[in-house]
Amino acid sequence: MFFKIIDRYIFKELFKLFIISTGALTTVLYLDKFLFMAQMIVNRGVSFMEMILMMAYISPAFLALTIPMGVLFASVVTFNQFSANNEWVAMKACNWSFLELMKPVACFAILTYILANSIMFWALPWGNQSYKVLIYEIIKNRANIDIKPNVFNRDFKNLVLLVKDRDQNSTLQGVFLAKTNSTESPQIISSDEGVIFSNPEILKIQLKLSKGTIHELSKERGKYRTINFDRYNITLSLPETERLEQKALVGHRELSLEKLKEKILDNRKKGLPTTGQEVEISKKFSLPFACLLFAFIGAPLGVKSSRSGKPGSFGIAVLVILLYYIAFIMTQNLGSIGQIHAYTSVWIPNMILLILVIYSNYKMYKEEPIKALESVNNLLITSYEIFRKLFTKNTKS
Repeated sequence: MFFKIIDRYIFKELFKLFIISTGALTTVLYLDKFLFMAQMIVNRGVSFMEMILMMAYISPAFLALTIPMGVLFASVVTFNQFSANNEWVAMKACNWSFLELMKPVACFAILTYILANSIMFWALPWGNQSYKVLIYEIIKNRANIDIKPNVFNRDFKNLVLLVKDRDQNSTLQGVFLAKTNSTESPQIISSDEGVIFSNPEILKIQLKLSKGTIHELSKERGKYRTINFDRYNITLSLPETERLEQKALVGHRELSLEKLKEKILDNRKKGLPTTGQEVEISKKFSLPFACLLFAFIGAPLGVKSSRSGKPGSFGIAVLVILLYYIAFIMTQNLGSIGQIHAYTSVWIPNMILLILVIYSNYKMYKEEPIKALESVNNLLITSYEIFRKLFTKNTKS
């Protein structure tokens, strides 16, 4: 039988803690978006259902980061508890080898790796695009609501808008526009009709005008000219639009693999740099791979930190995550600006972690001490005792 009772027990404990830790970490990341969502409800009239959709659409972006973290927390805490409760000793006493006990860990690692890959290659691009479409539909609808016939509208940046009428389909009749940007030549635009629509591809709201005339006075030469048009699009900016755009982007660089490849080919034809897109492609493979590494390094970290209990296991997990993501961000930035090879940049933290995984698991297999880990463990125990005494003293006083 491939999965023994002990295998199912280890796998169940790993998966249970993975769900809890990933859920908790994702909730923490949601806190950054709650204020933005509250502002959208108050200022943009967002419904409860639209807020639920917004949260669903940004979930893949958060899960792409929290799944590897959850894997490490689950692995470290699970094996820490096995060791602290003497379950690890009992398993070894039953003649189960270290490699046998790693079988459910391998299954857990592969499962989370597949899950992380699915999110990076499918759910993340879908979620980002859907989120942007929803945000711009909300902004567009709000803009339509504020436009009233025969009332000057100054809500748009550097524009004054006047319409004679507006039908049930939100088509504007008799459109009059005055551009008030001081850095450009003054323009007055008149049009028979117009429609406001959102364009998620360029992340802008646009006014599509039909059959009109542009009246322009050149600032430099003082010449007046008119231009007739059949169709003319004007980009609109609502108050705080720039800030909303930044908040709306869960990760505008997180395109699908196919679109990233197309972008690279297009940039090469134009002679533009492609390092940013190359790093993004590499990141889609490297982040899910971290799940495999975090799962296997968790056993030695958890077992060797058992003397410090749960606080020590959490401390070690947090330390590893901080060091990994700091290194990941640094190498990603260096790769994006061409200081190091773009495709290999975000793999550097994984390569360092892989060496540590092989070393620590070899020591566990040989049942030899890991001196560096014991030093870190002693430091965490000392720090925990100091904080505990300080907290107890302050509570009594």
